[in-house]
Amino acid sequence: MLPTPQEVRQYINDNLNCEFIDVQGDGSHFEAIIVSPEFEGKRLIARHQLVYKALGDRMKSEIHALSMRTLTPAEYNANPNG
Repeated sequence: MLPTPQEVRQYINDNLNCEFIDVQGDGSHFEAIIVSPEFEGKRLIARHQLVYKALGDRMKSEIHALSMRTLTPAEYNANPNG
């Protein structure tokens, strides 16, 4: 069974300290906005690696594609819509 956006949001939230998560998708392709203090001082690739780590093997088996915006709380608060 394909995961829902709510399940993907929960998978991330269970394994990464997040202040805000929004996930949209169709069951195999997802788009996410993820705001976490754990992204402070990290480059984009390191931020994405934290999310992939939070998802674990689900990225290989359940989730075909995940497009993400990874922001620190300060970055999100400076421009929450864009």
